[in-house]
Order: sequence, then C-alpha cells, then structure tokens
Amino acid sequence: MKFARLGQPGHEIPVVIEGETTYDLRPITSDVHGDFLSDNPVERTRAALDSGTLTPLPDAADQRIGAPIARPSAVICIGQNYAAHARESGAEPPTVPIMFLKTPNTVVGPNDAVTIPRGSVKTDWEVELGIVIGKRAAYLDSPEEAANYIAGYTVANDVSERAFQMEVSGGQWSKGKIAFGFNPTGPWLVTPDEVDVTNLRLRSFVNGEPRQDSNTNDMIFSVNDIVHHLSQYVTLEPGDLILTGTPQGVAFGGKFPYLVAGDVVELDIEGLGSQRQDFVAWEAAQ
Repeated sequence: MKFARLGQPGHEIPVVIEGETTYDLRPITSDVHGDFLSDNPVERTRAALDSGTLTPLPDAADQRIGAPIARPSAVICIGQNYAAHARESGAEPPTVPIMFLKTPNTVVGPNDAVTIPRGSVKTDWEVELGIVIGKRAAYLDSPEEAANYIAGYTVANDVSERAFQMEVSGGQWSKGKIAFGFNPTGPWLVTPDEVDVTNLRLRSFVNGEPRQDSNTNDMIFSVNDIVHHLSQYVTLEPGDLILTGTPQGVAFGGKFPYLVAGDVVELDIEGLGSQRQDFVAWEAAQ
C-alpha cells in the first residue's frame, strides 16, 4: 500500500494510491501522522476501500506532492553505512552505527526546491532509504523484533553542507545537515509488504548525469539492525523518520563538483518512487 500527502505546504491531504487511482483518506484520518500509523493503517484503509468509504480525489495529478508523513518528532540518521562511501569519505567502514540528527523542518516534499544556505560552498546530495516507525520502540530485544515496529519505507535526500558538517562542526555532523528543507522525502510511504528493502537499487543524478548507483544489499547495517540499535538509546515514536545512509558517488568523495544554484538533482529507489529538486541560491529564495 502507498500512502502520500498532496497539496500546498501545511494543507496537505492524506491519500492512498491503489493502482492508478488516488483515494482521499480524510474519512478515516486527518493526516498520515503517528496516530494513524500506529493504529493498523493498512487494515483500516483496506476496510474503508472495500466498503466504499474512500472516494477518488479529484485533480490529484495536479497537486503538489508533500512529504508522505506529517512532521515527525525526530529525524535520526545513520552515517557511512555503505563501505564504499565510507572509504570515499576517507574513513574505514564503521563497526557500530554512526548516528546524527536532522531537525523535523528539514522534511519537505520530494520535488520542492532546495535552498543552498547562505555562505555555502559545499552543498551535497545523498540518496537514502528512509524508514518510518509505526509504533513506539524502546529497548527492543533483537533485530528480528524490529520489523514489527516499521510502518514503511520512503525515498530521502539527506542534503548536506560539507563545510558546515566537517570544518566548523565542533565535532558533530548535524550543523551541516539541518538547513530548512535539507530532507526532501517521498513521494510515497510504501508499506513493508510491497518491497524487499534488502535488495533495492538506489540512484542519483545531477543535471541528468549519473552520480550514485548502488543497492541496499551493500548496507553495512541492515534496516532491522539499525532500528534495534537505535532503540537502545532513544525511544522511537510512531511517524519518526530514520535515514539509513548513502552509497558512494557524492561530491564529498572528490570526483564531482558540489551543487550550485541552477543545478537539478534527481533521485530514485526501486519500488519507492522518484524525486526531483531544483537548487536555488539563498538570496533568490528570500
């Protein structure tokens, strides 16, 4: 099942996409938020579809696509989770997950323009598999148990400012990760029954030229390992978003230039959809 949110920022309509039809979810929920995701969303939605409670949303194709989840309480990220990316960053692959945070206001629609921060010279792209939590998780006993706490998966661009991240960070990466809009998310939240997250192709392009091309089977720490590990340190809430790391092929690796105003970034993950962002100068955005 694919959940999404359509409409202008702050006024998105929750929908479910079945085949070629987009159905309005408002008869059963006000949004794709934690309360909805923690209360049997697939079963409730299927029952509503079967009973005719949900009707097609007119003009769905003409609507802006928002992030597929309402603003999460937390965005938790895993760094250097692909061995080749760790090495292109000048590091050995980690032996335990590296964690950093993004702020909730980084989460925007998959095709929204991204503003390059004032003073930035090293804005970078990162295609990533996103995990959305479906129920509160704390101190899980095993990685296998983690699967019961996942509502679904999505595409994310962990946009990063590398000078802020590495050179003026004070030792913590988040300073380069938290500019407004630095986490385009979506287009869909896809439920676990529809995808095999151990074998998904991830790709990114800048101005139509290929950059990243990898597969989630190259991740060092699996989805279940990540959720289990994080639950030992933080209580994960329904609707929270976890980014699972990016493969090689980013500007930070030295082979490609950093982003400048006018660049277009496109991302896709097999089965989870595609994104497209225009990058604009901070001055122009004002």
